[in-house]
Amino acid sequence: MEVSVLESVTVYDIAREANVSVATVSRVLNDTAPVRASTRQKIIAIIEKHKFQPNALARSLVNKKTGMIGMLIPDSTNMFFPEVFGGAEIAAQKLGYTLFLCNTFSNFDRESEYLSQLCERQVEGLIFMGGRVNARHCPDALVQEVVNIQSRIPIVLINGSLPGNPCYQVKTDEYAGTQLVVQHLINQGHRHIGFLGGNSETTTTLEKLRAFRATLALNDLHFHKKNVLFGGFSMQNGHHLMDRFMTMTNRPTAILCINDYTAIGAMKSAISHGVRIPEDLAIAGFDDTQLSSAMNPELTTVSQHSERLGIRAMEILSRLIEKEKVKKVTVLEPKLIIRQSTQS
Repeated sequence: MEVSVLESVTVYDIAREANVSVATVSRVLNDTAPVRASTRQKIIAIIEKHKFQPNALARSLVNKKTGMIGMLIPDSTNMFFPEVFGGAEIAAQKLGYTLFLCNTFSNFDRESEYLSQLCERQVEGLIFMGGRVNARHCPDALVQEVVNIQSRIPIVLINGSLPGNPCYQVKTDEYAGTQLVVQHLINQGHRHIGFLGGNSETTTTLEKLRAFRATLALNDLHFHKKNVLFGGFSMQNGHHLMDRFMTMTNRPTAILCINDYTAIGAMKSAISHGVRIPEDLAIAGFDDTQLSSAMNPELTTVSQHSERLGIRAMEILSRLIEKEKVKKVTVLEPKLIIRQSTQS
């Protein structure tokens, strides 16, 4: 029987034309068992003639592998997260995996929907950032949901954790990074330093604030609660919070922002008030996204090695999929990037 090239060719058509069983064709496609050389060549010739592309899902039912990885991030508009995803994607391609990106907006319900959908699509592993893995008080049901999934497929968290530490983690030492940038501001002569952005319900904010206070104390400087303004992670949040700092009669001479985006908003606000950066006010960010070096003045910040975070998370997840032993927590050291916004 000759199969028309114009028709949608299936593995059954290939088997009929080659006069062999579907199992034999499957063995050739997946290289799962020996097939007589002459039969293999015959099947391959028919496959090439029809430009046959085996269905990925059908193949996954045979070899129990889909080659798919799910990655959840909290905010695709913040360049830090796409940069981490880019690193994971680079590693995934080298390792033979395909990444599915899910933007959760740190919404717990959306996270649960994506987790369910990814599991239905039989992903082989998950990389998780933001949302519940950065929640100061994560509900037990949300923790258990992740634990239940991890009993079937491996999960790696980036810059986050869950109560009981059930998952593998890759993270940058944000505490050490905060110490570096605060000490830099102190070394520049600042004794009245503010903290801008984030919120008290996220562990990353609290970790940076803890390091902020500790570094002040190590330098015999007082912590003033009025110099800490929570209020989000966006440029708009940074602009609004800096507007509030501008109304203070004894405002800080230097500001550490929760991330680069709030820092950029803060810079725009300060400039609109006629404040010179860094002569009148030093501003520093966190993350070292591409925007930090595109600003004028360029932004002092802390590099979290965003691309490397993604690469390491994907490499570790691949090893877990292959049942290899991996350290529970992998920590990357941050790097202080000094630019014009804090140093004349």
